[in-house]
Amino acid sequence: MLLTTTENIPGKSYEIIGIAKGSTIQSKHLGKDIGAGFKNLVGGEITAYVEMMNEARDIATQRMIDNAQQMGADAIVCLRYSTSAVMASAAEVMAYGTAVKLK
Repeated sequence: MLLTTTENIPGKSYEIIGIAKGSTIQSKHLGKDIGAGFKNLVGGEITAYVEMMNEARDIATQRMIDNAQQMGADAIVCLRYSTSAVMASAAEVMAYGTAVKLK
């Protein structure tokens, strides 16, 4: 599956199928959350949350790809990510884009 953040794929023509999307909500367990709270006091990168968000993006991306494949797409153009906090220590990551069929 070809993924691109651009509106066009150079040298390719395609038919738009629809919007492909995938999402997940992730959180860290209490021990990691307490450790992150202490890190917040002294500053610096909170690696437990960096790992959590990287994993969440990977899951959301794969779910978007699965959604596009179910529609018969060969590629996704205009790929975007969105995040939001849904509660303390939990975040939603959504991946979305335009599913297309190459001609």
